[in-house]
Amino acid sequence: MLLVRKPHTPAQSLLELDDPPQLPASDWLPYLAECAGAKPPLRVPVWLARRLAGDQAVVMMTEGRGFSNAKAKRELGWELQYPSWRQGFKAELA
Repeated sequence: MLLVRKPHTPAQSLLELDDPPQLPASDWLPYLAECAGAKPPLRVPVWLARRLAGDQAVVMMTEGRGFSNAKAKRELGWELQYPSWRQGFKAELA
């Protein structure tokens, strides 16, 4: 995720940019580990993760929430460097 402010505009014009669709960590984290040559991440039960990391961390890692980059593309002419997170991980970690 990246926050961008249009030049010469108030702070209320911040745009949140993301590689849609945003997915839970269980979908992208194993692939990231694979691209990095690391071991697959350990799976932790939600009840234990809540006790160790708190509700907010669990929500962030388990409940993917979709974003749209349409406004940034329309108003800023912004484009993703890689069409998908899979291509970005593979290219940047190769």
